[in-house]
Amino acid sequence: MVDAPQTFVIVGGGLAGAKAAETLRAEGFTGRVILVGDERDHPYERPPLSKGYLTGKDERAGAFVHEPDWYARAGVELHLGMTATAVDRAGKAVRLDDGTTLRYDKLLLATGAEPRRLDIPGTDLAGVHHLRRLAHADRLKATLTALGRDNGHLVIAGAGWIGLEVAAAARGYGAEVTVVEPAPTPLHHVIGPELGQFFADLHAARGVRFHFGTGLTEITGQDGTVLAARTDDGEEHPAHAVLTAVGAAPRTALAEAAGLALADRAEGGGIAVDASLRTSDPDIHAAGDVASVHHPLLGVRLRVEHWANALNGGPAAARAMLGQDVSYDRVPYFYSDQYDLGLEYSGWAPPGSYDQVVLRGDAGKRQFIAFWLKDRRVLAGMNVNVWDVTEPIQQLVRSAAPVDPEALADPTTPLTDVLPHP
Repeated sequence: MVDAPQTFVIVGGGLAGAKAAETLRAEGFTGRVILVGDERDHPYERPPLSKGYLTGKDERAGAFVHEPDWYARAGVELHLGMTATAVDRAGKAVRLDDGTTLRYDKLLLATGAEPRRLDIPGTDLAGVHHLRRLAHADRLKATLTALGRDNGHLVIAGAGWIGLEVAAAARGYGAEVTVVEPAPTPLHHVIGPELGQFFADLHAARGVRFHFGTGLTEITGQDGTVLAARTDDGEEHPAHAVLTAVGAAPRTALAEAAGLALADRAEGGGIAVDASLRTSDPDIHAAGDVASVHHPLLGVRLRVEHWANALNGGPAAARAMLGQDVSYDRVPYFYSDQYDLGLEYSGWAPPGSYDQVVLRGDAGKRQFIAFWLKDRRVLAGMNVNVWDVTEPIQQLVRSAAPVDPEALADPTTPLTDVLPHP
């Protein structure tokens, strides 16, 4: 067990940082735990920002990881609304923007990611939104409410998960929605064209208009108000608000300035960590959206920007900081809610990595499981309105054993029987 006088500092006030602090106490660490967050809100989870809270189904308070008084009860010192400006590795200290210096024995960087910006005219207009923080969701929710009331138009740049979830929320409020996407289908670079068209049809049936093969070139307005969005094919789309949902970039500036090793851009960037989430400095770990992990199971360096990675990565890093033997090999997982459709995705199968897509169930009824295979091995599975199958899907991914695609597609064959038995 780590000696009591030690101090562990966590930079990052999101889910990964909060769960790391919780795990340190649960594992019996009695030293100082200091958590630094650059937002004034207590640590919260991000899925509600584009799901339950944005749609109005859930209360704002439901997004928070812990009740506010939990931190004092657990002896976790909070520095909220403050930014870490430098890490002095030689002196083992973190400097904050208010001049505070925090000494550490172990440091966890859970700085997350930030929305990518569009480098086009008009992004400074008041009606242009990003969605990454709770304050962003507060503002966007008020905008969607007004758009629905006034039959207003929302243009969304990007047909990824955030863009699609916000499109569904906006339609729920009654707003008109146009999605502009350079790729030929939604989620093209995530799940490929085979399933991308499914999501295009899902949203089109709810009144969402797609404009594929183009990108925004300008947002026009008057007196600070958005009026339209122009695309590179010369079209102009009416808009009273614009959401830019073109991805997120890992917040690596602090790590880079400290001289920590970073992952290549081709690998998604981020802070390079080993399977125990340790950086190139043995006393500094990284977790969550900012961490690029050398994944023991998949054999590649991978940066995952989803809720489950923060939920599980923060505790894994905390245990590694305590000296426990950690190998972070969890199968990547995320979920999405759009209209009356819910889905879970397990695995990793970017376009180009698979040679076959197998469907089990009825895509027309929006109740099926999709599998991405390479050499008859399951790389990933996505269950759509089919529940309680995550564990067997992850077993298929983890096994890396060849399967019979016909058995995989047959709903009468239990997934647990698809794998060959020894």
